[in-house]
Amino acid sequence: MFKSLKEDIDAVFARDPAARSRVEVLLCYPGIHALIFHRVAHALWRRGWHLSARFLSQLARMLTGIEIHPGARIGRRLFIDHGMGVVIGETAEIGDDVTLYQGVTLGGVSLDKGKRHPTIGNGVIVGAGAAVLGPFSVGEGARIGSNAVVLKPVPPGVSVVGIPARAVGPQPVLTDRQFCFAAYGTEPGTAADPVSRAIDRLTGQVQALEARLAELEAGTTPVHKLPRAG
Repeated sequence: MFKSLKEDIDAVFARDPAARSRVEVLLCYPGIHALIFHRVAHALWRRGWHLSARFLSQLARMLTGIEIHPGARIGRRLFIDHGMGVVIGETAEIGDDVTLYQGVTLGGVSLDKGKRHPTIGNGVIVGAGAAVLGPFSVGEGARIGSNAVVLKPVPPGVSVVGIPARAVGPQPVLTDRQFCFAAYGTEPGTAADPVSRAIDRLTGQVQALEARLAELEAGTTPVHKLPRAG
C-alpha cells in the first residue's frame, strides 16, 4: 500500500503544476484521500466483508466528495484532480496512469447484476463533467472532452467530444506506450464538437444571406449578385 501511495503522489506531481510538496499532496488532495480509502475498502470487499467495505466507501464520500464503489477495480497511478462529484460504479475497471477530473461519472445504464460499467484503458484522460455510461471499453490513450456523454466504445488514442460523444482530430500519437498529457482531455483543435462547428458555419451563411437580402430590399444590391444556394 505504501508503494502504491508513493506512486499516486508522484502521479500528482507529474500532472498538476500546482503541487509543491509531497506533504501538501498527502494532506490537501482529496483524490489521494479517496484512493487510500478505496484500497482498504476494496480489500475488504474482496474478502467478502461487503457491509464494512460499503460503510468505508460512504465515509470516504462524505469526506472527499468522491464516490468509488468498493467493488471497482483501479490500477496504478490514478490521478483524480479536484475530484468533487466523481462517481465510479461497482463493475468499473480503470487501468494505469488514468486521469479523471471533477464531476466524472463511470456509470451503468442497465439493471444487470453483471458487468454494467465501463473499462477504462491505460493513459486515458476524462475531462470535467464527462459521463461514460455502459459496459464497454475506452481504449488506451483515449481523450474524453469535458461534459461529453460516451455511450459506445472509444478506440485507442481517439479524442471524443459532445453529446453523444463523437471522434475529433487530430488524434494523439502513441510512442513507446506513452501519450502526451492533455489537461481535461482536450488538445488544440480538438475541443469543438463537430456538430457545433457545422451549425456555426450554417449560422454564418444564414447571416450573410440576411445581410444581402437587406441590401436588396434597400435597393443597393443587384439581384444577380446574391449568393447562390449551397
